[in-house]
Parts: sequence; C-alpha cells; structure tokens
Amino acid sequence: MNRPTLHRSASRDISGMTVVVTGGARGIGRATVERLAGHGAAVAVGDLDLELAESVAAPLGSRVRAARLDVTSPESWSSFLDAVAELGPIDALVNNAGIMPLGSVLKEPESVSRAIMDVNVHGPINGTKAVGPGMVERGRGHIVNVASAVGRVAVADGATYSASKFAAVGFSEATRAELAPHGIDVSVVLPAVVRTELSAGVPEARGVKSVSADDVAAVIESVLQRPRAETWVPRYGQYVSKPTLLLPHSWQDAVARAFKADSVLASADPAARAAYEERVRSQG
Repeated sequence: MNRPTLHRSASRDISGMTVVVTGGARGIGRATVERLAGHGAAVAVGDLDLELAESVAAPLGSRVRAARLDVTSPESWSSFLDAVAELGPIDALVNNAGIMPLGSVLKEPESVSRAIMDVNVHGPINGTKAVGPGMVERGRGHIVNVASAVGRVAVADGATYSASKFAAVGFSEATRAELAPHGIDVSVVLPAVVRTELSAGVPEARGVKSVSADDVAAVIESVLQRPRAETWVPRYGQYVSKPTLLLPHSWQDAVARAFKADSVLASADPAARAAYEERVRSQG
C-alpha cells in the first residue's frame, strides 16, 4: 500500500497562518496559543472555560480570539467557528483538548468512560469534520492531533484513556491517507508525562523524563512549520518504546517492568490529582 506523502516542500511561515487550538485555556493548549501568537499567527482559542480562554487571549493582541467550544458537540463547533470567523479561513487545526481520569476500569463510572471517549476521540473527529471541508475547498491545510505515548503503548489504570489515544492515532493515520490528495497534512504528536494539571501526581517512567507544556508546544510549532506524520515528546521516547512492540508479549511485559512503565499511572499520587479528577469527572 502506498503511504500518503506529507507536503513539506518548504518551511511554512507561521505568521501567515490562522490556527485553531482546542483546549487552549490550559496546559499544552495554552502554551501552544502563546507560542503561535508570539510568531504572529492568528489564533482561535477554543475551550469549555470561556472566561479562562479570554484571559489567555486578552494579552496576546487583536489576532487572538477566544470563544467557548465543547469539542464533543458538532453544534458547538459550528458556533465557535462563526465566533472566530473574522480571523479568516482556518489554515491549521490543533486538536489538543483531552481529559485523563485514572483508575481501575472495573471501578470507572460509565459517565466517565463516555466522557473520555467523547472528548479524546469524538473531539478530533468533530474538529476534522468542522474545518476539513474548508481546507479541501482551498486545497491546503494541516491538522495536528495531540495524542499520547499511551496511544502506542497502553498502561494499566488508564485503560479507557489508552483506548481513546490509540483511537486518536488510528484516526490520524486514516485521515492522513484520506486527506493527502486534497493537499491536507495530518500529524500526530505523542507526549509522555507532561508537567500539567492533567498529569498531576503521575511519576516519570524510568529513562523517559517528563516534559513541560512548552516543550510540547515547541514540537507542535515545528510540526506546523515542517509537517511530520508522527512526533514523540521527548523524541527519544519512541526509541525506548517502539522497538519493544516487535517483541513477544512476555518480553514486552519484562521491558515495561524494567522501565516501570507498567505501573506509571497506577502509581499516581491521588492527593496530587484530587482537584483535577474532581473537575474532569464532573464533565461526565
């Protein structure tokens, strides 16, 4: 099967782009908004928390606009795009919004399971459907889906979250093939543990250092400038994780134990995560 070709003929000028960033009021999303705005891009900040999104956008100038966005709702996507239409046609979409409640899948309430899948899977799907037709019409565009390292290597006590990020990776690969003939690039970014509220209390896996939100934002920036199919943060994480997928499962398990990757989510500090867990579980 022929692999889709990424359109990376030259480095792209971010200052000429209009970019949508979902989950733009916190963490990776906020760092990405600030980075892109610093390069002169027009940025539409989408978030459920409109007040916080507006506080992010306000100091960044007239080319940054905030509007409420529920990524799980196609109707909310339509209203959001209407609200930021003055920024111009959308050149790039960063599907960043995501939630990560942790715990045993057997004890996970149905409402939480659905919320994880709605935000982490239907969010990118809805976003792609919302902005994709305009990109096809113009014959250009770039969609960047922020997934997770657990979208390639699943981890206990985050089963539904892992499932949602595997889905995001699969969706990215399928849409890359589907949209490439229309001049649209699709990239996926896979961070490990990021020092944000979402990863509060989660320890580092042995050999893979945690990264800052700005570290991930810098990678998103570089991917927008020169499209790549898949990028890990930190990048060396893939050299630890990917080769193990070629091994028998018993060997994979042994490697995971050696790097303490098998217990990284199960070892999360409940007290450090309490505020985050309360907030995101209330969305279910």
